[in-house]
Amino acid sequence: MSANSERLPRAFYARPTLEVAPDLLGLWLVHELPGGCRSGRIVEVEAYGGLDDLASHASKGQTARTRVMYGPPGHAYVYLIYGMYHCFNVVAHADGEAGAVLIRALEPDAGLLEGTNGPGRLGRALGIDRTLNGLDLTAETTGPLWLERRNSAPLGQVHRSARINVEYAGAWAALPWRFYLPESRHVSVRPRRPPRASGPTHPADA
Repeated sequence: MSANSERLPRAFYARPTLEVAPDLLGLWLVHELPGGCRSGRIVEVEAYGGLDDLASHASKGQTARTRVMYGPPGHAYVYLIYGMYHCFNVVAHADGEAGAVLIRALEPDAGLLEGTNGPGRLGRALGIDRTLNGLDLTAETTGPLWLERRNSAPLGQVHRSARINVEYAGAWAALPWRFYLPESRHVSVRPRRPPRASGPTHPADA
């Protein structure tokens, strides 16, 4: 780890997913590889819930793929899309529930030579793949992948919008469960309409 930094404790992740998601902004994602560390500052995330969130993988119940989303918080959930891109999530939810937060974009730091604006590009740039699925990310372990706090500049304003590419989820697709730092040029997608500072937490409220 870098100087003046600390891995996050499990208690950080053991909260409702919508509380954890915005708190991830400004933190650092670090992957220690044989050739050195790759890291970046988190600037964009999306929250995904459990059985009732139709945009979430967990809405199908526990399967071999989604079991980690139901397990203890503070673990990595990594899945493959389009047969070539690995997407990195942190499992975060209250006790007895399911959920995860997708890390969508980073401001590149040490060891990153590729773009990190978008979950597929982020996974490739950090060397993240399915071998890391289920890995404990917390301060209780010394694994090669973790999130940490650093002494860094203030976040600035946090914006919200609907999640990206989840139109299949019906009313759930409109919920403002994407959180990002608009001042960062590394944010993957900028909404055409002004972002909502707050919004419903359930489709019935939309």
